[in-house]
Amino acid sequence: MKTNISLVQQILQKDKGGKIVLLMLFFVVVFVAISNLLIPKDSFFYISTYTVTLLGKYLAFALLALALDLVWGFIGILSLGHGAFFALGGYSMGMYLMRQIGDRGVYGNAELPDFMVFMNLKELPWFWCGFDNFFFAAFMIAFVPALLAFIFGWLAFRSRVTGVYLSIITQALTYALMLAFFRNDMGFGGNNGLTDFKDILGFDLQSDGTRISLLVLSFLALLGGYIVSKYIINSRLGRVCIAIRDTESRVRFLGYKVEQYKLFIFVVSAILAGIAGALYVPQVGIINPSVFSPMFSIELVIWVAIGGRGTLYGAIIGAFIVNYASTYFTSALPEVWLYALGGLFVIVTLFLPKGAVGFIKKLNLKKYTEVSNASS
Repeated sequence: MKTNISLVQQILQKDKGGKIVLLMLFFVVVFVAISNLLIPKDSFFYISTYTVTLLGKYLAFALLALALDLVWGFIGILSLGHGAFFALGGYSMGMYLMRQIGDRGVYGNAELPDFMVFMNLKELPWFWCGFDNFFFAAFMIAFVPALLAFIFGWLAFRSRVTGVYLSIITQALTYALMLAFFRNDMGFGGNNGLTDFKDILGFDLQSDGTRISLLVLSFLALLGGYIVSKYIINSRLGRVCIAIRDTESRVRFLGYKVEQYKLFIFVVSAILAGIAGALYVPQVGIINPSVFSPMFSIELVIWVAIGGRGTLYGAIIGAFIVNYASTYFTSALPEVWLYALGGLFVIVTLFLPKGAVGFIKKLNLKKYTEVSNASS
C-alpha cells in the first residue's frame, strides 16, 4: 500500500498544475456530496441532484478529453473520431442497464428490451448475450473500444498514414458507425438509442445515494486515468512518444518501431474513452447514435485546444470550461452558442496556441521575471 502511494506521489511530484486541478476537483466533489446528502433541501447550501448529475457528466467528459490529449498532445495523433470509443463504452454500459430492467419495461418482457418487443423480435440477438452480468459488461466496456482501436490503428499506422489524412480517416470511422447505429435492424435501438434505465447493481439510479456514488466513481476514474497517463508520459516509452510527435522520421531512422508505440498509446486512449462513456450513460440516462456524430468529436478537440494541448490537466480544464459554457448558453442564448464556440476556438488558435494553461504559465513567467528584475 505504501509503495502504491509513494508511486503516485512520485508521478505527481513535479506536476504542480495537475495536483492543483485534481485537488480542486476533489474538494468540489466532497462538498457537493455533503451538500446533497446531509444538508436539508430548504437550506441555502443544499445542492440539487441535477447539479450532482451535471458535475458527474463533466467529469466523464474530462476523462474523455484526457484520453484525446494523450494521443494528440504526446504522440501527435489528431483523432477526430474519439467520440466512437466513448460511444462504444457507453453502449456497452447501456446494454447492461437495459438487461437490468427485466419485466419492468412497458411491455413487461423479462428477456427482451422494449424496443426489441416493439420491433417484433422473438429472441435476444447473440451480441446481447452476457450483458446481464455486470463483470462481463465491465470487460466489454474496455475491450470493445480497445479492439476497434487496435484494428484501426494497426491498419492505419502500418500503412504510415499520418497528419490530416489520418484525422479524416478517424472522422470517417465515427461517421460510418453513426450511420450503422442509426439503423433499427442493428439491434441497438436505432435513432432512439437505449434509455429508461432503472438500476445498476441493484441500486436505484434515481436515488441521491446512487447519483453521489456515480459522481465519486467518475472522479476516481478521472484520477486513475490521469495517473496512468502521467506514468506513461514520464516513462521511457513516453519520451519516445514525444520524440515521435516532434520528429517521427528521425525516430524511425534510429530504429524504433514507431507503429507499435503509436498503436499502444492509441489503444490505451481508446480504453480511457470507453470508460468515460460507461460513466456518462447511467448519469445522463440515455445513449443514442448522436454521440457518434463527427461534430461531437470535433468539439472534443476544441476542449483540449482551449484547455492546453500536451498538459493532460489542461484537457480537464478545457472540458469543464466548454461544457459549463455550453450548459449556460444553450439555455440562455441557444442561437448564439455554436457561433461563440467557433469564435472561441479561432481566438485560442490565433492568440493562445497553448490554451488556457499556456496563458497562465506565460503570466506567471512574466510576473516572476518582473519580481526578479525588481529584486536585482
